[in-house]
Amino acid sequence: MAAITVRGLSDETHRALKARAAAHHRSTEAEVRAILESATAPVGRVRLGSLLAEIGQEAGGVEFDIPRDRAPSEPIDLS
Repeated sequence: MAAITVRGLSDETHRALKARAAAHHRSTEAEVRAILESATAPVGRVRLGSLLAEIGQEAGGVEFDIPRDRAPSEPIDLS
């Protein structure tokens, strides 16, 4: 796993990071990691669950015409 060192960080920035980490109930290191991961995440990446939820919302008011005049299929006899 990669590691980096940040030199020359002001005391004010360090205090702000510590306060932000405490507000999120995690260590300062974990907070910095979360900030970096968020800043470098791909923009516009569509997640499957989000896409399916959006499709469901769009189709929510639509009624589908499903033909009901067919008899149900007979089950396969595997004996």
